[in-house]
Amino acid sequence: MRLDRLLGIALELMAKKRITAAELAAKFEVSIRTIYRDIELINQAGIPVASFTGADGGFELMNGFFLTRQHFSVDDLSVIYTLLKAMERAMGGAVAPAMRKLASLNPNLANEGSHEAVILSISTSDYERDIVQELYRAVRQSRVVRLAYTSTSGKATERSVEPLNLLWEKGVWYLEGYCRSRQSKRYFRVSRIASLGVCGEIFVLRQIPDESEESVIQGICAHLRFGLAVRTRVFEQFPGECTYQGDWIDVHTTFYKKEYALSVIASYGTNVEIVSPAELQDDVIAHIDAICQHYARKRGGHGT
Repeated sequence: MRLDRLLGIALELMAKKRITAAELAAKFEVSIRTIYRDIELINQAGIPVASFTGADGGFELMNGFFLTRQHFSVDDLSVIYTLLKAMERAMGGAVAPAMRKLASLNPNLANEGSHEAVILSISTSDYERDIVQELYRAVRQSRVVRLAYTSTSGKATERSVEPLNLLWEKGVWYLEGYCRSRQSKRYFRVSRIASLGVCGEIFVLRQIPDESEESVIQGICAHLRFGLAVRTRVFEQFPGECTYQGDWIDVHTTFYKKEYALSVIASYGTNVEIVSPAELQDDVIAHIDAICQHYARKRGGHGT
């Protein structure tokens, strides 16, 4: 059942840092070619999967994926499992594999316990469990929280936040909330919360405009030209976007993340040419130069 396999692959990507096509093919008992095709479908569905070549190559979700509209909240996971369970009698064993995959991602989904038990089961430390538990209650009670928070750069700040949701992405908890000091929606990594205070103030949900549809669908429209040596992979990775042009294959596609575009294009090495846009050519050159300089420094030399 293809939908079941796509869900299973997506859950594997969420649960692991990186996984190879061979590992996925063995797990789901399909060919590597099928895995490449499934990964492309997952990308087209809006879940950005980066591919890497070499000894440490494989697939992984792109950093920052939790910031998209595709994140899984605690309630999302519970609702999905509950719906599958309700369908189980009508569909027989067809949904059982998907239920097992969800339960393996979060074992307490299969229990009749509360959402709070679900939250606590997938927290990683005693301290983080306590923070997540307090945040979960604050979200449910619509209570303002005060955070002592340290940013990625190491800057410590005090924040007054209206907590909206708890998100779990690749084993990391995030708080989605309206930051009163920044006057906008923000995402806070729970492990960077030094202290938390739940206030007595109850807030009223405000209208926070989402990003416009235009910003959602914008992307990098690229014209790529591939050598015939990689035609099998190209046709699998860009289905419906390929045109034979004698000694090469033209592909017109849209990348929604620059990082993903760079990882895909670089993985083809000299078997790909960027026809347009010129800006993407410059980005790939800068990306490769950065890699060269990195290894030159490692070896004590100088970048060329």
